[in-house]
Amino acid sequence: MGKLRLDKWLADMGVGTRSEVKRAIIKGQVSVDGVIIKRPETKIDTAQSKVEFMGQDVGYVRYEYYMLYKPAGVVSATKDKKDKCVVEFIESPRRKDLFPVGRLDKDTEGLLLVTNDGALAHKLLAPSRHVDKVYHAQVSGKLTEADVNRFEEGLDIGDEKRTMPARLVIIKSGELSEAEVTIQEGRFHQVKRMFRAVGKEVVYLKRLSMGRLTLDPSLEPGSYRELTKEEIDKLC
Repeated sequence: MGKLRLDKWLADMGVGTRSEVKRAIIKGQVSVDGVIIKRPETKIDTAQSKVEFMGQDVGYVRYEYYMLYKPAGVVSATKDKKDKCVVEFIESPRRKDLFPVGRLDKDTEGLLLVTNDGALAHKLLAPSRHVDKVYHAQVSGKLTEADVNRFEEGLDIGDEKRTMPARLVIIKSGELSEAEVTIQEGRFHQVKRMFRAVGKEVVYLKRLSMGRLTLDPSLEPGSYRELTKEEIDKLC
């Protein structure tokens, strides 16, 4: 990344607000490579410099990437007045600017990427990128090959445009059917509205994968882990 202002370094790492860290620097509470620095605007090498705040090492991390198994009942947001937000599950993050990539409905569970990498988020969410999002669904009503064909053709779900072609794989068909759905968009309540368009109602929905990122089977609802370097490389 190169050079970065000392006050921004400390603020990015959650030591305090920009004004708070400026005051701390001026008071001589910050050192760089063992030397006390009192100028907030001092440029620091993010790859090599060692920064300490009141004797504690503050390493710089530009991006963080977490795989979260979102449980039902929480919202895909950074803050909400009524409900718990997905970012609250990440304990002691080094970055304070984390956000969920895309949204899962409040009652939908499954894979959610939490990061502060805006460029990656755009890459995964832009409709023009055609990134697959795979869901496991349980629906009331019997699924048929006619439903498969209608998903493939695109559906009228009440928006200005029909949905893009989607893949519906029937796992079990009956009064309560199960299926795997692959879409490349992220419209509001899209999967639920698509099933409603063919006369079915979703009773359970779980996202299994997004692009080349697949939910870790060892994760339980509400648990998370950092992405591996291999997973980050695949996404980027």
